[in-house]
Amino acid sequence: MTSQSSPSAPAPSWSRRGFLASTAAAGAVLAVGLPHRAVAADGDGAAAAGDEFAALRAKWRTLYLGEGFSPTAEPFKSKLATLGTQAKGLRDTMAPADGSLWPDAVFGDPDPDTDTESYAYSEKIQTSYERVRVMAEAFCQPGTGLTGDASLKTAVLTAVDHLGTQVFNATQAQYGNWYNFQIGAPQRLLDIAVLMYEHLSTAQLTAAVEAVDHFVPDSLVAEYTGTSTGANRIDLCRVLALRGILDGTAAKVALARDAIAPVFPYVTSGDGLYADGSLIQHTYVPYTGSYGAVLIDGLSKLFALLGDSTWAITDSGRQIFLDSVEDAYAPFLHDGLSLDNVAGRAISRGLVATDPLKIQQDDHSRGHGIIASVLLLGQGASDEENARWQALAKGWFTRDRYSDVTSGRTLGVAALSRVTAVLDDSAVRPAAEPTGHRLFPSMARATHRTKRFTASVSMSSKAITFYENGNGENVRGWHTGSGMLYWWAEGDSAGGGQYSDGYWPTVDPYRLPGTTVSRKQLADAEGGAWGAARPDTTWVGGATDGTYAALAQDTRGLSSTLKAKKSWFFLDDTVVCLGAGITSADGAGVESVLDTRNLGAFGTARLSVDGRTQPTAHPWNAAFPRARWAHVAGHGGYVFPGGTSLTALREERTGTWQSINGGGAKDPVTRRYVSLLADHGTDPTDASYAYMLMPGASELRTAARALDRHWLDVTANSAAHQGVRVPSLGVTAVTFWEPGTVGKVTVDAPLIVQIREKRDGTATVSVSDPNRAVKAATLTWRRPVRSVTSKPGSVTAARPGRELKLTFGDLSTTGGVTQKVTVRLG
Repeated sequence: MTSQSSPSAPAPSWSRRGFLASTAAAGAVLAVGLPHRAVAADGDGAAAAGDEFAALRAKWRTLYLGEGFSPTAEPFKSKLATLGTQAKGLRDTMAPADGSLWPDAVFGDPDPDTDTESYAYSEKIQTSYERVRVMAEAFCQPGTGLTGDASLKTAVLTAVDHLGTQVFNATQAQYGNWYNFQIGAPQRLLDIAVLMYEHLSTAQLTAAVEAVDHFVPDSLVAEYTGTSTGANRIDLCRVLALRGILDGTAAKVALARDAIAPVFPYVTSGDGLYADGSLIQHTYVPYTGSYGAVLIDGLSKLFALLGDSTWAITDSGRQIFLDSVEDAYAPFLHDGLSLDNVAGRAISRGLVATDPLKIQQDDHSRGHGIIASVLLLGQGASDEENARWQALAKGWFTRDRYSDVTSGRTLGVAALSRVTAVLDDSAVRPAAEPTGHRLFPSMARATHRTKRFTASVSMSSKAITFYENGNGENVRGWHTGSGMLYWWAEGDSAGGGQYSDGYWPTVDPYRLPGTTVSRKQLADAEGGAWGAARPDTTWVGGATDGTYAALAQDTRGLSSTLKAKKSWFFLDDTVVCLGAGITSADGAGVESVLDTRNLGAFGTARLSVDGRTQPTAHPWNAAFPRARWAHVAGHGGYVFPGGTSLTALREERTGTWQSINGGGAKDPVTRRYVSLLADHGTDPTDASYAYMLMPGASELRTAARALDRHWLDVTANSAAHQGVRVPSLGVTAVTFWEPGTVGKVTVDAPLIVQIREKRDGTATVSVSDPNRAVKAATLTWRRPVRSVTSKPGSVTAARPGRELKLTFGDLSTTGGVTQKVTVRLG
């Protein structure tokens, strides 16, 4: 909205001290004036209970509104003014009618049930409460131009009454999406009730809690199952806690606290946190960056809200979640962004059609929100954890060259106030990006960090979906789990915006980087919703020593006959990518996408092949029968051992967010791309590819690597075995799809093996069973070994002659986790 704030209520001049004092005063006001059960009885105990609930309401108000910021200083000044403008527009267009509060948000369903149409109607209940919450915040925040405005207060109270009478009440039957009635609407209503507490009548408060009790009964958290798990469970607990705090019902707050406990323990299947750092929601979907964001946001607020109260969260399992900051969240945070491969269908949300501010959601906005939650969670952690997390947060934010968090674009006022406090604290020194490799076998993901680049690969199996769609979202994410390889180089030209800048509505969904796919045309939402689309294969995973890694995926095509064996070997400055056994009978072309780089709206990055500059015009494409290397300026280099048949193309692609998400904006988005492809032709049999990806490499360094025929030895690339040897790094790695011998390594079971010989005379042998089916295995390495210095208890070692023989016990129970043996070389 562009209308101006009401001149009838000029914003006061607020000092920091004045703001804090007013917040405290407001909290004191909340404690009086309304008869609630906690203060109705006689005696000091009842009065103390009433005081505690008043303090909790004041604390939630502060958590929601923020503290310690100056409303006259940027970015808060502009952000608060925008909030006021938005609230004025909502107030001026509000038109209560039968079945709606705003004409463009009709919630009255003429045929209520649970079909797609009813989902659309129920979503408008949540939308309506969200708009009322915006108005309530503008009324309460300083500097909005509507602070304490009488007409805005009247609009908020009218809206609460209208929604309560029309649709959100104790006699209304639920329809459409359960989420809107059990989480979306009640959370927003309760926030409004706390913010406007002193202005609501006893009847209004009673109606609110009765409606919440109707749609969110205690039975919803009686068992940890169905839709009451993971992030959803925490959302429900937030509803129960605030509902109890609102009218002083201690039993509700206690129930909320106790119902959190099942979220903490590690799980071995279904939704939740896994010991390997995976985080799953909807049974089959890696979701650290979306439902995981909701989880950490909700828990950080509940820890802060209930801390130091009668209902403090003291369950011993809370440490598991605190550990998840560095074990589960941090690996998927990079320079301010949260990786898209753990965001599920949220990658398609981008620009929402109904967003009046036209702010695009992306990996950076999701990352900023998670990091802000980490900072809030730190307030309830140990001093050491809090210090580490503040340093990590400052590092992530200060390295974000694409989306400056201090612009105020990505965070609300409260979260922004916590972030700027850390950024302005000279005692907090930014932590460097941690290096190393992390495998997440339980959700078929891996992350790799070196001083030169960060990368992550997304895979799928019977347990992990190709992609998730649902509610009309992410309907063309078909191949995001088919080996998509994300990467960011130090100092790249995109500044960390490669997958942020209009990427998802414009990229060719059949040409995602790293994937091998059939060009067979797929329908929107192909394969089914909510993670139903999964390949009939179990082999996915890898082996790592924590620095380097070998990964592999037995690839299957979505609604396709495509089969392929794909392996990745992650090293210092290179990812070696091998594909073999590529076979299909779809009657369509098959391609391995070596890379597809987003050049932005006007990019003309120079592409060279074997040192020869290619045209910058678009559209353009060309075939190179024996290419040895290629380079994209400002991005990185590609080396093709032994030469390869390469197809290169430039194109300008236009799409809309609505094309991939029914709620997205219709505005056209255009971006330019350069792609490198291995074209396997129509219905290939046993095709293959091999290339080295060198993120951030200069053209000179790429050419030098191509000339160095001894740097890499591809020891095998077939449907039976795929392996590499890099003498300068002491790395030997093999994907044994079948038992056999590659070089000096022999195994008698399907395994992934990585051996790293170090300059100190030791070596680490890393082994995993991605298939989770090997009951016993023997590995022989024909290399003299003096001694075995460490190994798991299930491994026996022998050194007959001039070789090492390792016998592994039952690997099927290890969950695909790497088993490491350290030896001293002879």
